[in-house]
Amino acid sequence: MQQFQQYIGGAFSDGTAQFESRDPATGAVWAMMPEARTDDVNAAVTAAQAAFLAPEWAGMTASARGKLLYRLADLIAENAQSLAALETRDTGKIIRETSAQIAYVAEYYRYYAGLADKIEGAHLPIDKPDMEVWLRREPIGVVAAIVPWNSQLFLSAVKIGPALAAGCTVVLKASEEGPAPMLEFARIFDQAGFPPGVLNVITGFGPECGAVLSSHPDIDHVAFTGGPDTARHIVRNSAENLASISLELGGKSPFIVFEDADIESAVNAQISGIFAATGQSCVAGSRLIIANTIKDRFLARLKEKAEAIVIGAPDDMATEVGPLCTQGQMANVVDLVARSKLAGAKVITGGDPVDRDGLYFPPTIIDCTDAPNAPCLTHEFFGPVLSVLGFDTEAEALQIANDTGFGLASGVFTKDLTRAHRMIRGIRAGIVWVNTYRAVSPIAPFGGHGLSGHGREGGMQAALDYTKVKAVWLRTSDDPIPDPFVMR
Repeated sequence: MQQFQQYIGGAFSDGTAQFESRDPATGAVWAMMPEARTDDVNAAVTAAQAAFLAPEWAGMTASARGKLLYRLADLIAENAQSLAALETRDTGKIIRETSAQIAYVAEYYRYYAGLADKIEGAHLPIDKPDMEVWLRREPIGVVAAIVPWNSQLFLSAVKIGPALAAGCTVVLKASEEGPAPMLEFARIFDQAGFPPGVLNVITGFGPECGAVLSSHPDIDHVAFTGGPDTARHIVRNSAENLASISLELGGKSPFIVFEDADIESAVNAQISGIFAATGQSCVAGSRLIIANTIKDRFLARLKEKAEAIVIGAPDDMATEVGPLCTQGQMANVVDLVARSKLAGAKVITGGDPVDRDGLYFPPTIIDCTDAPNAPCLTHEFFGPVLSVLGFDTEAEALQIANDTGFGLASGVFTKDLTRAHRMIRGIRAGIVWVNTYRAVSPIAPFGGHGLSGHGREGGMQAALDYTKVKAVWLRTSDDPIPDPFVMR
């Protein structure tokens, strides 16, 4: 039985309590996790606040911060395989994905390391001849970073990286569903040489951990990735501290295939978009919107490939679809499929849990031609389930694509360049992939709108979002100040 500890103020400790973590592939308890409660959260925020004000961090040059982030990136790369093994064990994500993804996470820290000394102010051409005015960009303060269990090294990097580059300090709350890799990441961070308290890593449950953290009076910004329901609680909690908020939430992303698309390429991208990561991805291309002229041919090929996907133990490099992370997810997937069938949707393949130990659900395709109001078209599964609708015209495809409260990601497959540009303009989403899907980079912003949240992670703008602007006025005249009762 492995024992994990929280990381507060540069030291490792047990939480107020502990809780069990289960292996999704077997259901067996394999580790004990530290459960942070109110006192632990307060200690973590106090440590972050002290570090933010201490000269060791506040007085550090931006270039020096960047060098520490480079060191952290190197350590992540060196430890990628062990981190990947932990993530696979604790969340059920397949090892072939966690290995590649965590190795790439190092590039996010390198990107923000390079940006640390490029966050610049500005000189203003002010309209008063006896004044010099410039803007300073200063760190926003103490950041609460709250991440879910899926892709957590990546989802924390796009918060920690820009926050530290800007000079902030961070309290990271790892998900109680699979926190092991983030608690181990704290050990790697500790080796990088940052001053104590710059990053603090805790985990725990809603009322005594998440709510206390997001409403804490010394939190200046909350960066959250998760579901809309939890996001609403965070927004309400922020009324207590008036912290700024960025929200990266879920999606019900349209995957649009026109009749002129390269079918084999589009099928492979659709496989990646919905069945990779066992569908447990906020950008999952979960709504296939397919031209009726190629629908049957496309679905036949998609079904063939879906049924050939290897379902197995997540620590086997041959596995392509592993278990769902939690029993709650399994219950949600089973319920949505059942209700969609009752609404008239037709299951083309899959549809029932796999008969084996663990939380396994097979790649599933549901044709909603006769059930345009089926719940599978509007609710996020967070599992390997694809819903399908056909279309006859471009306008109809766009209408179906935008018929959702979410607005995170989308995919368009066509060889017609002018059509692609029309769809790019018309789709209401923060990301449009054309003739590809599920590609990310530290250079490109990531985020959505509507029920998919607001704010962006990745790219230069993310670093600026962790700063606040200070306007500085310097009077250059030696003459007496004029009429003090008239605003200048």
